[in-house]
Amino acid sequence: MTIMIEAKDLNKTFRIVKRRIGLSGGLRSIVNPSVRVVNAVHNLSLQVERGEMIGLIGPNGAGKSTTIKMLTGILMPTSGQVRVAGLIPIQQRRQLAARIGVVFGQRTQLWWDLPLLDSLRLLRHLYRVPEQRYKANFERLCDMLDLNEFLDTPVRQLSLGQRMRGDLAAALLHDPELLYLDEPTIGLDVVTKARIRTFLLALNAEKQTTILLTTHDMDDIEMLCPRMLIIDHGRKLYDGTVASIRERFDGERTLIAVLDATELAGLSYDEGMPILQKLPEGVHLMRTEGPRLWLSFSRDALPAHELVSWLGARYRLRDVTFQEPEIEDVIRRIYEEGLLLGMQRLRFS
Repeated sequence: MTIMIEAKDLNKTFRIVKRRIGLSGGLRSIVNPSVRVVNAVHNLSLQVERGEMIGLIGPNGAGKSTTIKMLTGILMPTSGQVRVAGLIPIQQRRQLAARIGVVFGQRTQLWWDLPLLDSLRLLRHLYRVPEQRYKANFERLCDMLDLNEFLDTPVRQLSLGQRMRGDLAAALLHDPELLYLDEPTIGLDVVTKARIRTFLLALNAEKQTTILLTTHDMDDIEMLCPRMLIIDHGRKLYDGTVASIRERFDGERTLIAVLDATELAGLSYDEGMPILQKLPEGVHLMRTEGPRLWLSFSRDALPAHELVSWLGARYRLRDVTFQEPEIEDVIRRIYEEGLLLGMQRLRFS
């Protein structure tokens, strides 16, 4: 089986009852309360291959957590079909639990007052992991996550980074085929984030573990997930590669050119900025620093190689590099322009 997650036309609606008790509401509002229907997930279709690492992103309230809860069997879909590892989550929760691992960045499955080691031993019995398999996994996880220094420390005394590494070990003791990560690096320092990302990459490469990651940290997406899914108000707006969404939405790119010193001596300046020959349409001089120039240009207005050729034909160049915008800026631009407009552009381009 190569398909790990398959969802088709998945929907989840919640009925929110509002009762107003008081003089204005009276008995009528208690007996006949107003009801509001919220579509948390709307016609979501998704297919994830075994061994994929996919990032699920969207603003708060987009439906990310609701989607994961349906995929794990915690919530029953209002309509639609879903299979995970060949199982129907809500009907086969126990069988599915033995094949998946879940880590929530702001919650823990460890026992608060017990040492980390005791929590892991208890989980071994809950998952019914054979002794030899547990020992092999325990040693491997301790080595990869560097747990030995705090195995005997009560969980309540662990730092956030240490607890997160402990939660990762707890979720992986039983060799799950699929790992759900909900904000796994939230609140962590740079060093701990890097350690966890390195661990996840190694886990995926060595064990072919399928990983579904929700996060607000765009560095997580860029470093871990070749594929990205954007949802908002329960609707899927984008499903594709990070590189593809850059090409469609990144707008301005930056070319950094280093001119020969003799070229600089022959240029005129206006308020400290060199006056270049008439730049091609859509190209703008952003700033300078010694012989180094930053030029912004639109991907649609001018291909990168043509801009380099234009510069090379007029000035002696010592070096040329390109700077891509941060993926976080790209996503922010999509939200600022309006997600529905972005969806239409992706659909019809």
